[in-house]
Amino acid sequence: MRGLDDGEVDGARTHGGPGPGTDSGTGVPAGGAGGARGAVARAVGSKAAGVTAMAGLAALGLFMAACSTGGTGSRDEGAARADAPAAAPTPPAAASDSGSGSAKEAQRVDPIALLKGDPKIGARMKADLKPCAADAYPVDTSYGNLTNGSAPDVVVNVMTCGDAVGIGTYVYRGKSGGGADGYENVFMAEDAAVYGTIDRGDLIVTKQVYAEGDPVAYPSGEDVITYRWSGNRFTQHDWVHNDYSRAVGEGDGTGEMPQPTPSPSAAG
Repeated sequence: MRGLDDGEVDGARTHGGPGPGTDSGTGVPAGGAGGARGAVARAVGSKAAGVTAMAGLAALGLFMAACSTGGTGSRDEGAARADAPAAAPTPPAAASDSGSGSAKEAQRVDPIALLKGDPKIGARMKADLKPCAADAYPVDTSYGNLTNGSAPDVVVNVMTCGDAVGIGTYVYRGKSGGGADGYENVFMAEDAAVYGTIDRGDLIVTKQVYAEGDPVAYPSGEDVITYRWSGNRFTQHDWVHNDYSRAVGEGDGTGEMPQPTPSPSAAG
């Protein structure tokens, strides 16, 4: 209090002590040790407040960084950059091997060995099966799914060497045993101008129809027969007949050429 302070100052003056600015013999500021401790406390308090403020700023920066990259999974920093790399697409699942539309590995077979080892083919057809040049046989081979077997079915078409006209179509189905005798004949058509193909699980057999006098290159029409596998054999599912134009092949220059008429001067 003010009265106590004035008394202490007056006492100091009465005893001839140092001036009001310092304490006797110590140089401690007026007010004694309590005043010195107050000054030190104020200095420490100011420094601690500065350290606390710096720590708070650092914690705030870490919090903002954490919010921008993680947490709920939503983006806190705004819209994605236009040049950000897009996520890689998920590859489609592999197709199952079950079902009629599944892809199967086409294991190549020797069509000539199949034909010559087939007991259902007659001896005459086997004798006519000869290479056209060197070891090139007039045989087309197709692989596909016709009978829903464990292996691809094989369609073999035999043709003539000269004009490539079909003379036989055969379908072989894989047996569970495999090996050299791993196929069985489940369809055959030995007709003139016949050819078999695979179309989305169906066997399509085309037969050219010739009228009397038709050249080989110009038949009068065709029959297109669709077969489907039912149980353990093929059954006819559809039939289409097409008539070709009779004008095709006309005026091919095979007729008699007109003879030039001699001029009167030449005749005289």
